[in-house]
Amino acid sequence: MTDNEKSVVTDSGTGRRAATETTNFVGGLSPAMQTLESVIAEIAPTNIPILLVGESGTGKERLARRIHQLSGRGAEAFVRIACAAANSVTLGAEIGLHRNGNGDASGSQVGTLFFDEISELDASCQRSLLYALPDSDAPESTGTVPARVISATNRNLDDQMRAGHFRSELYYRINGVCLRLPPLRERKEDIPLLVELFLTKHAAQFSRPRPTLSARTLRTLLEHSWPGNVRELENVVKKIVALGDERLAIAELQAAPADPRPNETAASHTYSLKAASRAASREAERELILKALAHTRWNRKRAAQELQISYKSLLYKLKQIGFEDSEAT
Repeated sequence: MTDNEKSVVTDSGTGRRAATETTNFVGGLSPAMQTLESVIAEIAPTNIPILLVGESGTGKERLARRIHQLSGRGAEAFVRIACAAANSVTLGAEIGLHRNGNGDASGSQVGTLFFDEISELDASCQRSLLYALPDSDAPESTGTVPARVISATNRNLDDQMRAGHFRSELYYRINGVCLRLPPLRERKEDIPLLVELFLTKHAAQFSRPRPTLSARTLRTLLEHSWPGNVRELENVVKKIVALGDERLAIAELQAAPADPRPNETAASHTYSLKAASRAASREAERELILKALAHTRWNRKRAAQELQISYKSLLYKLKQIGFEDSEAT
């Protein structure tokens, strides 16, 4: 198998729907994830291209698959393109332009194309993809991708564009709606729910009894900074199930190097009251804006009226919170 063949993974929606829905659960009890879940419920049935932004391991592919399941294309194939391994010579075939009936390699109809870490595409691949993606204002035509397009990145594409590493035309083509996935350290209230999910998943995978974790282990999981985010948490839980010994897995976790990034939980002791108030105000404002957008089905002018702010102010605030569509940039 060539590197290009390895870069494409297809997943038909038939026969595995229920199991996949559980595996691809990305929600939680935190306000951020509750809001995100309500937003994707609104935009999933549409065909608008989506850009997912978040650190590595935050669950961008899980969210993409969740959107695919909730769309009208859920029974069709989900095709993942590993952009770091993409080749401009074969990219057209990988995204379905040269397949009979626009199907995947197994003959399934392609419902969603997921571009994993799209910032990794080289210049030639970016150019090829740009001309393959239909303009939102133009009808679909021969030679354009007919599938739903979801892209993901752990980088700041604004910085990439300014540095000349990413084409601005492609950015506006893929960024119909931008969704930010918060790192796990910002939504620790979701950890118990995710742990339960992963315990059930991997106990079934390994045909092992589902373990019950001690209060000490749960406390350790809640106190960890999780630089690897949800992926790291799942790996730890998977190890607990495989080893049948939570103490060994937790000892390895505690021995891991400290996260070099600022830990908000640890840093909170140095926050001033004014800083804490500003942070709470920003989060409350973000939630109100996203709820207004969901309520008005992404009619930003109506959302601005509901929020009693000007349309221009809403566009500015959307850009500030990293939750914008192409017209808001």
